[in-house]
Amino acid sequence: MCEIFVKAEPRLYDYHSRSLRIHGVVTSLRLETLFWEVLERIAARDGMSLPQLIARLYDEVIAYRGDIPNFASFLRVCCLRFLDPALSAPPAREADPASRLPV
Repeated sequence: MCEIFVKAEPRLYDYHSRSLRIHGVVTSLRLETLFWEVLERIAARDGMSLPQLIARLYDEVIAYRGDIPNFASFLRVCCLRFLDPALSAPPAREADPASRLPV
């Protein structure tokens, strides 16, 4: 069952750091190669450079949440949501329990 996972190219789960600027502040992000590749795809799709995309995501999450304690993890989740749109769908809501009561 796990062959599709364990046979992944090791380069995809090797990680490396990239230095970039977010609003003039130099920061370093450490992600696995696969996540860098997905971020590059998202940036290309949106007509941005990778640093522009990362700065925009940073701005948006700060505006929405006010804080982001683990930005690298946030970027990984963004990648997964990009690859699987079902992860972006709102959770299914259960019908009102009262509506199931016999009349």
